[in-house]
Parts: sequence; C-alpha cells; structure tokens
Amino acid sequence: MMDHSNVTTSFDIAGRKVSKHLGVVKGIIVRSRSVIGNFGAAIQSIFGGNITLYTELCEQARDDAYSLMISHAESMGADGVVGVCYDATEISAGITEVLCYGTAVKLE
Repeated sequence: MMDHSNVTTSFDIAGRKVSKHLGVVKGIIVRSRSVIGNFGAAIQSIFGGNITLYTELCEQARDDAYSLMISHAESMGADGVVGVCYDATEISAGITEVLCYGTAVKLE
C-alpha cells in the first residue's frame, strides 16, 4: 500500500530521492448527475451559495479518480507519484469525465 505522503503535485518529495521514473499513471471516472440530484441542486440554487449536492458529487469523482491513479501506480511497483494533476471534461450535458494523473516513481 502506497504512503500517501509520497503523492504530490510537486516534482520532488521532501527528504526522499527519486531513483526511477516508471511512467505516467492515471485514474479516470465518468459521472452523471441524477434527476433527483439536479432537482435538489436547483432548489439549493434558488437560495444561492454553495450547491452542496454538486460539491459532494465533484469531491467523490475526484476521490475515485485519485484512488484509481494510486491503484495504477501500485500495480507498476511505485513508491510515490509526482506531478499529480486533475482535469475534468464535460462529455455531454450532465456527464463529466474526471482525470487524475501523474508520474509514478521509485524512491530511495
């Protein structure tokens, strides 16, 4: 199991030396909003502020994409992942792809 302190958006890990780059790793999840979720969000939007139903959906999608990326890195024998980024693309109305990617590394 990977130590999540060795997963970072930077390109180095404090106190550790990268001994080998193993390649790009990624986690991709595609999510849609439900009719009930859209209705609840529409009600929340009437009052303004944070639309918590969408916030929770986005956070869960990012968590799922991150977990898939970590699994990919572990399958390659990585000790860490550097240069981690997220990206999101709307595939069609109400359907969004969330991508988490980085470079799997071996550490000394």
